[in-house]
Amino acid sequence: MSALSKSALKKVLKKNSITVNGFMATTATLIHGGETITLTIAEEANTQRKLVFPLSVLYEDAHLAIIHKPAGILVSGNGFKTITHALPQNLQQSPLADATKPQPVHRLDYATTGALLIGKTSSTIRVLNELFENKTISKTYYAVTIGEMQTQGIITDEVDGKESKSSYNVLATLDSERFGKLNLVQLNPHTGRRHQLRIHLASIGNPILGDKTYGTEPLILNGKGLYLHAYSLQFTHPFINKDIHIKDAFPERFQKLFADQLATL
Repeated sequence: MSALSKSALKKVLKKNSITVNGFMATTATLIHGGETITLTIAEEANTQRKLVFPLSVLYEDAHLAIIHKPAGILVSGNGFKTITHALPQNLQQSPLADATKPQPVHRLDYATTGALLIGKTSSTIRVLNELFENKTISKTYYAVTIGEMQTQGIITDEVDGKESKSSYNVLATLDSERFGKLNLVQLNPHTGRRHQLRIHLASIGNPILGDKTYGTEPLILNGKGLYLHAYSLQFTHPFINKDIHIKDAFPERFQKLFADQLATL
């Protein structure tokens, strides 16, 4: 990537997408060495098709949007059915001079639900990436975990050999005949590693309910989905200097277990 001129990189980004450590790259992205760089090449056959996949838009202006990501769909990738391909049909085109195809600026796992931040212009995508890198965007998740837990804690186990940090608070616990204890847990990731929250909770013996990858075999729940929800995003809008704090309603499966506690959030 360092061998590409700025104009050549712009042409690549126009048709395809490049992520660096999971964040959308722009011509201003700096490479220091050791990053994970992913190039997603658009398929020519797909450019003529539009993905009809209605999305719930939680917030939108000329610069950015926040949408609800449902479970069971990838944010991006080489396949046709992705959030990225569905965005142009669900968002208004930006009237600004540097408008571009809307792009997610962070990721949520295939099975995770919740608030996903989208950039609608080249400058917005670049600035939002900087906000994530500077840790000035606050993300709050909720999960249902299995087993006895301390009421709060900080987990710093490395993920994929990289420094990682997550904090948690247990808000409620109920008895379960099958699982012993189920906990409603508030989670705040301080770094953005792939599967970080799932790996961290499993590492302390409290895997997320429905996690087939990091759960233990006798306690894996099939057919109900992953009980991990990206509940809120909070940051100062970089162009209109407005405090943005968007919350995404909990899926029904959370409500069935912890309706009373969730009503107070």
